[in-house]
Amino acid sequence: MVKTLGANHVIDHSKPLAAEFAALGIGAPAFVFSTTHTEKHVSEIAELIAPQGRFGLIDDPKTFDIMLFKPKAVLIHHELMFTRSIYGTQDLAEQGEILNKARVRHDLDRTHSMRRTKAAQIYTKTGNIRAVQLLLGHTKLESTVRYLGIKGDDALAISEQIDL
Repeated sequence: MVKTLGANHVIDHSKPLAAEFAALGIGAPAFVFSTTHTEKHVSEIAELIAPQGRFGLIDDPKTFDIMLFKPKAVLIHHELMFTRSIYGTQDLAEQGEILNKARVRHDLDRTHSMRRTKAAQIYTKTGNIRAVQLLLGHTKLESTVRYLGIKGDDALAISEQIDL
């Protein structure tokens, strides 16, 4: 499914990441971005990333051994979506500008519409309501069905045919 959304390569995250990535035969990645379960994968990420690589993460691992990355001089960047607004940084207006550009590019009347539109595009392209549910972070399938404005019976019938 991920390749239908534009991914060039896909690895199985239930297997050792370094071995999965090495099997692709494309060399060590210079950039790694972790969105979830960083704590579980941090040692493998340190193993697979290229020397002087860049590692970005957005989740909140309970523990994080930065020394794993020192031998390779990896730059660590921890991102929080609301840093600008929490601290009133000098570039605070930039966040709104970025979101507005994306909104205009997709001809949407509100920024939140981008989230719904992307979810609808993924559902339309793949028919995988369960994947959209996970991407949106919905705990109940019914919430995703309602959010997308599709008929529940149609969505459930399609989702029964697809495994995640």
